[in-house]
Amino acid sequence: MTYSGEVRVGGPADVHELKDLMITKVAVGPMDNNAYLLRCRATDEQLLIDAANDAETLLGTIGADGIASVVTTHRHADHWQALAEVVAATGARTYAGRHDAGGIPVPTHVPLDDGDTVRVGRVRLTARHLVGHTPGSVVLVYDDPHGHPHVFTGDCLFPGGVGNTRKDPEAFASLIHDVETKIFEPLPDETWVYPGHGNDTTLGAERPHLPEWRARGW
Repeated sequence: MTYSGEVRVGGPADVHELKDLMITKVAVGPMDNNAYLLRCRATDEQLLIDAANDAETLLGTIGADGIASVVTTHRHADHWQALAEVVAATGARTYAGRHDAGGIPVPTHVPLDDGDTVRVGRVRLTARHLVGHTPGSVVLVYDDPHGHPHVFTGDCLFPGGVGNTRKDPEAFASLIHDVETKIFEPLPDETWVYPGHGNDTTLGAERPHLPEWRARGW
């Protein structure tokens, strides 16, 4: 079946099959958070992005093979409600942005800085540090050697705009700058965007609206 990226809490996961990587998207919790399970097709090693909620669903999605690591995109509580239980069950090492790690109540084994590499099996992901939604939000970029890039944006970029900056002009200016310079400028229109809530999008669908976002200030 064709991947749509449209999932709902209590419903089935959706799977995006790439040549080297399988991406399973599932929605969990009262805030409809997205969690993404990445599986290297060469080694079967797995990585989870955001153990947001509902550990039972996440562990069922992970399966008997477990996960080697879990990345928390930022410190907001709706993105780590199941982290302690998932780590306890799997022994996974934890990653988070260096400037948000202190706000996550599960120890971060590997603090991430801009440009750091996160690996799942033979697949390489690049962390980009975006400031504004939180001080230490990170997104993960997978530059697929067989196709277009894929970016897991947490709450920094959604269809229709950047993440919530709580009507703080400085925070918005920082986030829109980082999104433009670290995501839109280096990556092509075909780049697939996997956000922390809701449906997926592409950079091409969102790029024409960047001036509107700047003008409205959110």
